[in-house]
Amino acid sequence: MRVVPADTEQFQINFTELDKVLNPKTMAVLINTPNNPSGTVYSTGTIKKLAAVLEEKQQEYGHDIFLISDEPYREILFAGVDAPYVSKYYDNSLSCYSFAKSLSIPGERLGYVAANPKCTDSALISPMCAQISRGIGHNCPPSIIQIAVAEVLGLTSDLSVYETNMNIIYDELVDLGFDVVKPGGTFYIFPKALEEDSVAFCKKAMNYDLVLVPGDSFGCPGYFRMAYCVETEKVKRAMPALRRFVEAEYGVR
Repeated sequence: MRVVPADTEQFQINFTELDKVLNPKTMAVLINTPNNPSGTVYSTGTIKKLAAVLEEKQQEYGHDIFLISDEPYREILFAGVDAPYVSKYYDNSLSCYSFAKSLSIPGERLGYVAANPKCTDSALISPMCAQISRGIGHNCPPSIIQIAVAEVLGLTSDLSVYETNMNIIYDELVDLGFDVVKPGGTFYIFPKALEEDSVAFCKKAMNYDLVLVPGDSFGCPGYFRMAYCVETEKVKRAMPALRRFVEAEYGVR
């Protein structure tokens, strides 16, 4: 089961909706924090509440429920953001990590799955994942990139550029009147489109050389995703195009 953040104001977990989808067949819950597409980071309070709900449901259903935390953006956090480790608050947790973002090597597909030692059958998780990966046709990354990453464990690329880029885009969106939540991390921002049909909104933007992703792809129609994993100079050059688009198509000045 995949749980998509449903609170469109804060993009946090909507526990009312979560309670509706959890049932005796639920074996796992997947979360993504820091989150793509919203840039939201689930706080300690949110994770504690989620853990309490899942503990209660495990008792009610009489079987384990695994919490799978997808964390490729773990290091891309902005100043003052609370970003807890999920495994600290829930025993049956698995953390999925990728070096693609922290080391800027997205094409290498190098990462790991870490099982909480208190997780049920934790010793079996790693070899099981390896067998599943082989079975579905995925192969291990070449040894040379594994050795290279081992040499730089604990290091990252210069990730500060993402916060710089985010602030430029966020300020421009606010000035243009967009309804937008300020990201706590990642290199994505998820504003509300200026019309109900976000697909149509994104198609219009293409006429101004702006490539945006409609929120429909993420289960959030009416919103759109902007990515800013590019040079700051390119972000700055894109802002006049964004303004021209908004003023020409929606009369916003």
